[in-house]
Amino acid sequence: MLSKQPLKTSQTSPPSLQWWLLLAVLLLWPMSLGAATASNQFTEWLAVLRQDAIAAGISATTVDNALSGIRQPKKKVIHHDRNQPEKKATLQRYMAGKINGTRIEHGRTMLERYPTWLTRVEQRYGVPRRYLIALWGIETHYGAYSGNFSVIQALATLAYDSRRGDYFRKELLKALQILDEGHVSLARMKGSWAGAMGQCQFMPSSFYHYAIDGNKDGRIDIWATIPDIFASMANYLEKAHWQTGQTWGRQVTVPKDLNHNLIGLKTRLPLAQWREHGVRQLNDSPLPSSELRASLIAPDGLNGPTYLVYDNFRALLRWNRSHRFAITVGTLADKLVEKK
Repeated sequence: MLSKQPLKTSQTSPPSLQWWLLLAVLLLWPMSLGAATASNQFTEWLAVLRQDAIAAGISATTVDNALSGIRQPKKKVIHHDRNQPEKKATLQRYMAGKINGTRIEHGRTMLERYPTWLTRVEQRYGVPRRYLIALWGIETHYGAYSGNFSVIQALATLAYDSRRGDYFRKELLKALQILDEGHVSLARMKGSWAGAMGQCQFMPSSFYHYAIDGNKDGRIDIWATIPDIFASMANYLEKAHWQTGQTWGRQVTVPKDLNHNLIGLKTRLPLAQWREHGVRQLNDSPLPSSELRASLIAPDGLNGPTYLVYDNFRALLRWNRSHRFAITVGTLADKLVEKK
């Protein structure tokens, strides 16, 4: 006879701690391999860059000192590159973040604080002081904030990761050259996430093309020396074909039936002709019957603000290709000299 003892159910003991650790290792292993591979690729890229920099005449000591602290691309730089306000914000929102009562008052204070150097620079380069102060204010809050990113690390990140890698690689080599020539120390070479340096936010190549020794002391210091900062900005705009005696543009109103093909910098018509097309000043008065040529732009489409802009607007675009940036600089410059 078969025994009628109850059947025993099988029991499985819970996984041990070692088992869980092994599972975690297996799951994380591909990620670790990916991170290690990316790190190795960046290290190899830096090694090639080092060779190219030395071949370009930059001392090995300068290159090694500048690159020694860089281990991987800086994620914050990549984030900023993907989210630039000039590209994503509306004109109204962008201007609201750049122009306010405090910035206008500080700008007027700066106009009064540096009359001697502003007069000298204005006479030498033909650029009115209000535009220099406006650029200074928009770029670095009148020198209060020039950025705290390491220029070398920011440029290395963008040269390695960016959609414009070749451009930033050339800028990185120029930045190493600036260090090698002793214009600034590595510790002071701070700037924006994009590698723009000093109180006027010059890229390294712009430093070589436009930076000026304004006070004639034998050094070019766009980080702390006011005469050099003002002269460098004015020299940049002069080289960008600034037109003495002209303004930058004006906000206007347009008729609803305006031909959309007229909008854009490719079309340049005399003000008198824009007047015939029904374009009027913001206060609804007619435009001057002038032969001054202008283009009509609408950064946010015809449902947003529209502007007639002149040659000096194009000069501001040489500084920064964003229409929003150039409009904001011009608007702040106008507000700095408005009657209170």
